[in-house]
Amino acid sequence: MEPVILASSSPRRQEILKLLNIPYQVIMPNIDETVSSGLDPKDVPELFAREKVAAIVRSLPADREIQWVLGADTVIIFEGKVYGKPVDQKQAEKFMHIFSGKTHVVRTVIALYNGRNHTTSVRSCSTEVTFKEMSNEEISWYMETGEWHGAAGGYRIQSLASCFIKKINGSMSGVVGLPIFELYDILKEQGYSIIN
Repeated sequence: MEPVILASSSPRRQEILKLLNIPYQVIMPNIDETVSSGLDPKDVPELFAREKVAAIVRSLPADREIQWVLGADTVIIFEGKVYGKPVDQKQAEKFMHIFSGKTHVVRTVIALYNGRNHTTSVRSCSTEVTFKEMSNEEISWYMETGEWHGAAGGYRIQSLASCFIKKINGSMSGVVGLPIFELYDILKEQGYSIIN
């Protein structure tokens, strides 16, 4: 299989590529992830996923043959507002209080650049996540684990946060940050096969 450039340092996304036996190289894109106030929340992850891919393509030497670049972005949307990665523990704790006992949407968009035809395709995945009502003690305990760091919404569903997640409706891998069905679908559409 041809190697894919992954425009993300996320260990979870790397684990999913390893699971699918897709060879990859990590290159971190340099983009501004400030959310414009006029942007519809559901469009935010597509904008960032596309920008990550475009930043990598622009940053590579002109004579380098680029075959595949994969970018992804995950946000949490609750009551019309976007929740990205918390800037500090205090903000992460605030997020947990907001999500406690409620359902929010985790939206992940993947963008795949095909170097053969110089096009970028996208797929999106939205999943509803319902937290149980959490006590202050439970939230404080979770904050002390440090899992909130670098995670959209300040939690990791595949780790200790699962203690408080009552229900998910949709894709677990989408919440983790790289929806496997959508990734397989977009690769297949672009002629990249993982099954032979």
